[in-house]
Amino acid sequence: MTIEIVFVLIIIAIAFILFSTEFVPVDVTALIILGILLITGMLSIEDGLSGFSNPAVITIACLFIISVTIQKEGILEYVISSVTKLIEKNKIIGFVTYLFSISIASAIMNNTAIVAIFIPVTIRLANRFKISPSKVLIPLSYAAILGGTLTLIGTSTNLLVNSIFVENGYSSIGMFEFTRFGIMYLAIGLVYIFTIIPKVIPSRIAESSLTKNYQLGAYLTEIKISDDSPLVGNTCLSRSINKNYDVTVLNILREGKLITTNIRNRKILEDDTLFVRGSLEGFLRMKELEKVTLLTDEKLTEKELEQEENILVEGILTDHSRLIGRSSKTINFRRRYGAFILAIRREGTILRDKIAHLKLKAHDTLLIYGPIDSIQNLAESNDFILIGEVDVSLNKHRFWWLSITVLFIAVLLAAFGIVPIVKGALIGVIILLAFGVIKPTEAYRAISWQVIILLAALIPLGHVIHSSGTAAWIGESLFNFMAIFPANYQPFVMVSLIYLITTILTEVSSNAATAILMTPIALVVSAKLGLDPRPFVFSICFAASASFITPIGYQTNLMVYGPGGYKFTDYIKTGLPLAIILWIVATFFIPVFWPFKVI
Repeated sequence: MTIEIVFVLIIIAIAFILFSTEFVPVDVTALIILGILLITGMLSIEDGLSGFSNPAVITIACLFIISVTIQKEGILEYVISSVTKLIEKNKIIGFVTYLFSISIASAIMNNTAIVAIFIPVTIRLANRFKISPSKVLIPLSYAAILGGTLTLIGTSTNLLVNSIFVENGYSSIGMFEFTRFGIMYLAIGLVYIFTIIPKVIPSRIAESSLTKNYQLGAYLTEIKISDDSPLVGNTCLSRSINKNYDVTVLNILREGKLITTNIRNRKILEDDTLFVRGSLEGFLRMKELEKVTLLTDEKLTEKELEQEENILVEGILTDHSRLIGRSSKTINFRRRYGAFILAIRREGTILRDKIAHLKLKAHDTLLIYGPIDSIQNLAESNDFILIGEVDVSLNKHRFWWLSITVLFIAVLLAAFGIVPIVKGALIGVIILLAFGVIKPTEAYRAISWQVIILLAALIPLGHVIHSSGTAAWIGESLFNFMAIFPANYQPFVMVSLIYLITTILTEVSSNAATAILMTPIALVVSAKLGLDPRPFVFSICFAASASFITPIGYQTNLMVYGPGGYKFTDYIKTGLPLAIILWIVATFFIPVFWPFKVI
């Protein structure tokens, strides 16, 4: 082992620690690693920037744009919901068809976008069948993950591994080369989802009001203004109600009429009733200093809140939201969006105290209260995925059909080897822009730049792992371990071992980082064995996508965390058995579909 290999191993260890702890955002971690490699001279400027021109990165960026265009037209919601309605009288058949359709859609579209589209639809379907949303949201995520393994473009990991594979002189993986084993993979996963998961997942979210689900009874109440209150004749702003007591006034009830606008600047009158959110401590201090009466026996319910034009909804913060890393106070959420954040559900924990000062994170689930028109504006922004009743319909305009047509043509041309997928996807985006199906500003916002920067900054690490001899050293170590087994079993052991290591790493870190680390190692091991690297490479592709055990291992798992009201242990209980089953299946069947050919 050389000093250079030791240094690279330290860099890899630091990267995985930072990825797993998320001490800094994952894209920043990737840039830090890239910066270290550039400063130490292990990478030239040309090699360091090569990731930004990598075909896989360009393809993924284009697919983000095409996926969002299809999402904007409502095509997938309309098709899948229409299919489900045909059999909605039977709960089992209905959900099997629904999740199978989701899986197929994930084979040709970014599965993160798929889950974003169908979280509201899935919750609505759960309510229709009178079951808890927590029973179906993890299955939604798992179905999308499994569907992504069906094609080359189903997940960014497949494209990334293929790019490394081609750079090392091998022929490109075919568009549907994954499908042969992917169908078996999906079938086993769906059987597990429908037979085991319903028995394992508890009903975390009950069919009750949102105020109960967020345990807001003690945090939403009414305050009566007495005649000697200092508030009389003053405004909430002038009395600094929010600043002094951490109490937010939602509405004012005056002479039987509900006032919902410009609350902070409206003068308070005697006998007004204020609908407020805050803590018990804040209420008590306000009672003492402002001489108001607490109507503590009148805890506000969802029905009472939804008066006049106001509604209560949940919204998930998208991974490219402009609000990430900022607090609602900093962005003046109430003034910008005309609505309130009453509570935040984050990774299984409900946050209710001082939420105006909390920095928002991607995939936070927010309990939002406001006028219908304000909520509608939220729904139309790219910052939130609103959960609740949704209108499933086609958004037809002159070229509404062009986005789905462009995607299918690009896939077919790539499948038949007529043009590379990167060329088809890029031309497809140009066509959509030229015909005005998507505006340039929408296209830029459609791209998850965090993912693009992550991939582009990590790809050079793969070059260093190979050029420094690190991949060869790790491969040699694995080869020596494998030598304890009989020669005819060694290739099977190696496929199994590579799959297992990849699965473990992808659960606690970025699947892109895992693929970049493992692919050069697989190529080294296959060369030592004198075998075709395809079975080893495909084990990485399937394992890197098989992130079921933790909510942090895959974006779709994290997206359903809040809406499902899950605990971390729910993923372990449901995902660990599935991961073990698929590991065993992969060990025996990947060599069947991609035999160990001597080269």
